[in-house]
Amino acid sequence: MNPIVIKIGGNEIDDVAFLTELAITVHALVVPAIIVHGGGKEISDMQQRLGIEPRYLDGVRVTDAPSLAIVEMMLCGLINKRLVRYLVAEGVEALGMSGVDRGVVRAHKMPHPSVDMGFTGEVESVRGEVLRELLDGGVTPVLAPICLGESSAFNVNADHVAGAVAAAVGAERVVFITNVEGVLVDGQVEPVLMADEAERLITAGTIFGGMIPKVRTALGALESGVPQVAITNLTGLKTHGGTIFTKS
Repeated sequence: MNPIVIKIGGNEIDDVAFLTELAITVHALVVPAIIVHGGGKEISDMQQRLGIEPRYLDGVRVTDAPSLAIVEMMLCGLINKRLVRYLVAEGVEALGMSGVDRGVVRAHKMPHPSVDMGFTGEVESVRGEVLRELLDGGVTPVLAPICLGESSAFNVNADHVAGAVAAAVGAERVVFITNVEGVLVDGQVEPVLMADEAERLITAGTIFGGMIPKVRTALGALESGVPQVAITNLTGLKTHGGTIFTKS
């Protein structure tokens, strides 16, 4: 049975009600799952508490050395273990890890023509066999997007890690969990969107605002080789609802 990859964003990952419902939902799944999580909101909060102003370029965090230490601490420590704790309490055999562990996700520095991105990285490769072994043993990997570089760790966008992991393990779909049921077209959730139709709706302004980066991420996952991508909320994860993206 092919697994699914569930990507959890950082906006609700500190909410008790959300974490409880997520754990119940994952425990009830009939397919094996890999969870990839972010944590941007809490990382930025900690940076500011320590006197570091968060920096972004085109929506991507610029990670200097002091920020990398904070990112590793928050993602691999506090946030990852909090998520694992809720899952295990509900009976899920969850194992917290990062891309550094066993070199499961390797990365290189994100290139930019004019800005030094520091320790912000891009996925280079995924050891899908390591994750499949865990799934075959009944374990649910919970993956923080800190990835292994040649001489350091790299902070990698969790959306991109989710897509790369899904392609490497032959996942049947990636589900991006948000706070909305799916992509709205004329006030209704669009159940299925082809890649070219999604681009047309963005150009026409039907898909707008904060939904645009979510849709772009979904299309990027399709390009990485995942057959289906969904944008939905926890209810949609349980009911196979939301908006499903396919190439054709």
